[in-house]
Amino acid sequence: MRQHDFESEYDSSWQEFEQFLAFRPDRFRLFRKKTTVTVEAPFSAAEFPDRYKALCHNLALARARGYSDQLLDRLNKLVVAGHHKLYSARSNAKAHWASSLLFGFPVALRANARFVWFSTLAFFGPFFLMAVACYLNEEMIYSLMGPGSVSGMESMYEPGKRAIGRERDSATDIMMFGFYIKNNIGISFQAFAGGILFGVGSLFVMVFNGLYIGAVAGHLTQLGYGETFYPFVSGHSAFELMAIVFSGAAGFKIGFAILSPGNLSRKMALRRAGRDAAWIIYGTTIMLLFAAFIEAFWSSKSEIEPLVKYSIGAALWLVVVAYCLFAGSQKNGA
Repeated sequence: MRQHDFESEYDSSWQEFEQFLAFRPDRFRLFRKKTTVTVEAPFSAAEFPDRYKALCHNLALARARGYSDQLLDRLNKLVVAGHHKLYSARSNAKAHWASSLLFGFPVALRANARFVWFSTLAFFGPFFLMAVACYLNEEMIYSLMGPGSVSGMESMYEPGKRAIGRERDSATDIMMFGFYIKNNIGISFQAFAGGILFGVGSLFVMVFNGLYIGAVAGHLTQLGYGETFYPFVSGHSAFELMAIVFSGAAGFKIGFAILSPGNLSRKMALRRAGRDAAWIIYGTTIMLLFAAFIEAFWSSKSEIEPLVKYSIGAALWLVVVAYCLFAGSQKNGA
């Protein structure tokens, strides 16, 4: 094909590509009295990748056929400009997704504060009651755990051990990291999925885990194992415990939508509830990843001074609380 015919066939497409690269809606608005006229882009953003590929193909053909340097220069400039626009858009999309995740989670928590508070009460109420009961009565632990489980739990936190928690050496820390992820996310999923049962399933998971963890804390304190147990849990407790509470809140949100859809159909109410619940579950999953990492690689190290662990643990609690209360408040007007 001669260059003239080639240019005649594709020139309109190249001009549209140039117009799209230069197009900005705010530059094409014409104000006439109270009427605003907006000029449309030559093609939609969704078409841009295909248009860019076609342009690259045109440039390859022009080079292979030995067309003029002037034409090659024009097409090359368009390809370079298109490349920058395409990949900067993808980069911006990734940044927007990360920003949405970073701020969407705490905003969803604050928007559903009543479910968060209910979940907090459902978890920490039984937790403290059982902790006190097991501290005052050493036999109370057996109402939740068998003798073998109690003995195994006691051996994990026996003072003087090189590694606190589950028995292992440093070579298996990565394996424990995977174990903690599986265990914690499993509990989180149960707390969330239980919402489908009108919220009763979520309530059961929250109360049971509150009782269980409280029983362990009270029993070990009564035995005098607090010097190993509390330094161990201080580092990851903020992420792990609050993630479980937030997962329960997401479950209660779903359950409430089923029980009381209001003027909406249950399907629509569930769909709306699912949006906030999804943000909460995204956030709790990340929190549990942090918790598992700290538990596997930091919490079990007995050579670290308890005061250091307590200080870092307290700082992490402050970070989690401040993040949930304030993150995204200015950005989202929450």
